[in-house]
Amino acid sequence: MPELPEVETTVRGLAPVLEGQVIAALETRRGDLRRPFPPDLRQRLTGARVTGLSRRAKYGLIDTDRGDTMIFHLGMSGRWRVDPADLLPHDHLMLDTGAGRRVALNDPRRFGSVDLWPTAQLPVFPAFVALGPEPLGDAFSAAGLRRALAGKSTSIKLALLDQRVVAGLGNIYVCEALFHARIHPRRAAGRIALARLERLVGAVRQVLEEAIRAGGSSLRDYARPDGELGYFSKQFAVYGREGLPCGCGGTVHRYAEGGRSTFWCPACQRS
Repeated sequence: MPELPEVETTVRGLAPVLEGQVIAALETRRGDLRRPFPPDLRQRLTGARVTGLSRRAKYGLIDTDRGDTMIFHLGMSGRWRVDPADLLPHDHLMLDTGAGRRVALNDPRRFGSVDLWPTAQLPVFPAFVALGPEPLGDAFSAAGLRRALAGKSTSIKLALLDQRVVAGLGNIYVCEALFHARIHPRRAAGRIALARLERLVGAVRQVLEEAIRAGGSSLRDYARPDGELGYFSKQFAVYGREGLPCGCGGTVHRYAEGGRSTFWCPACQRS
């Protein structure tokens, strides 16, 4: 599933094509993805000018001068294609700009979504109401994280996947951040000292920023809007490396928790 770096990479890839441009035409080639497209999507966006693109958690935001924001989620297999030579069977939504550019939302598994919401009311969009702070924003801090984790006996791995604690983190980058912070993924979230949380906050930022610079991680279906693959997967320290050597000389292990695989190094992440 595309995670925060993949969505950020997608938004940055779409910005040069869409920002400041008028949406000359919009076409949906089916009625739904995970849920139906907004029935008035074409009516409300055709002729609108794109005023900005951004991201909230794992959602991409396309703002317009009509006071509406198109909110997209890439689901399990979604990606945008820029100026496709031909339409593919799973290109389910197309936007054409007045400058003659086209972007197509491709989603073979159709677990993605597209919504239209008043820009001024984005904080009350249902998926955003309970979200925690952005991990790359100023509101994400060790002190704030300690408050969010206070009294939690759940593992730090599962706590970081809770979108109410911090927005947008997924399994890949939590595994990598815990490794770099040298924190055992099963350690009780509410029992981690402030100094170690400072290290964890820094590790989260570092891992996400490096992943964004690398264009994300291409696992299975994900590719950037320009068609290139993200190559951060080549930099994984532990994720997907069960049985392989760690840089410390130990061996990467894996266990399942909460329906997800956790990768870690017992030699580096003792507690």
